Amino acid sequence: MSTYLQDLTLRLATGISLLPEEVRSCHTHYLLESQSEDGGFRGRMGEESDLYYTSFGLRGLSILGALYGEPADRAAKFLSSQLGTHQTIVDFFSLFYAANLLKISAGIDIFAGSDPSWRRQIGEFLARLKRPDGGYAKAPEGHAGSTYHTFLVMLVLQLIDHPIAEPESIISFLRGQQAEGGGWREIRASKRAGTNPSAAAFASLRMIDSVSDETRELTIDFLCEMQTDEGGLRANTRIPIADMLSSFTGGLTLQDMNAFGEIDVDLYQRFVNSLQLPGGGFLAAVWDEVHDVEYTFYGLGCMALIENHRVDQRIG
Repeated sequence: MSTYLQDLTLRLATGISLLPEEVRSCHTHYLLESQSEDGGFRGRMGEESDLYYTSFGLRGLSILGALYGEPADRAAKFLSSQLGTHQTIVDFFSLFYAANLLKISAGIDIFAGSDPSWRRQIGEFLARLKRPDGGYAKAPEGHAGSTYHTFLVMLVLQLIDHPIAEPESIISFLRGQQAEGGGWREIRASKRAGTNPSAAAFASLRMIDSVSDETRELTIDFLCEMQTDEGGLRANTRIPIADMLSSFTGGLTLQDMNAFGEIDVDLYQRFVNSLQLPGGGFLAAVWDEVHDVEYTFYGLGCMALIENHRVDQRIG
């Protein structure tokens, strides 16, 4: 059975394949040039490769159909070097997502020589992040569940083929994270809902088949309100400027609900194109001056959503 992330990768790759060859080649070159000598990828401020940015670099190459051969071999060596390191849940997710991409794109399994019990051990570690409120915390010392980290734990459990325990408690937790009028908060103490926690919550509910019609309609209304005059989506109602991350996660969630067309898609496309750099790569927002592989993936993802929407329009 395919996972949420495998389905997402295939959908994005399908959309990217519809872009002009020169656009795909430009961004492929950008990502390949961004790979470090050790096989990993660095962030905009980092001097060393890390799992977080390596995951984004490989996600971009994978949906562009360029994750194979020597770049994939180098990436595998970097990921293998990180297997014994102490990691946060974000690093766990980045490692397993990147490893999954290498396996499906290049046929490389970095866990082939690992202890056969590694999946069980990871499952036991993640279980220790579960909190009485039904969500998962960022770290073992965390006191309350987080919408985003609950989503990440569920993704990792899918990737290691481990059952998601007590889904009813997760549903209860996410209901408690909902804000009045639609949308979800990242933590219960937050005063307002946000685009990104809403995307994480909705995807989590989809993974355990628990999306009601009411939830769907409230989520559509909330996300449509997040589109700004620039065309992209903003992170929350307090932030006036759209960004590429929120535009991708919000746009993806709308497309998951067959509601992408309820935003102004032409304006959305103009926003995405305005942050695309001539030599490849994307900026995060209009205020940004430095590109990186993370926002390049989000930019490519937005382009894929647009192309898939155009196809759906023609078929419909």
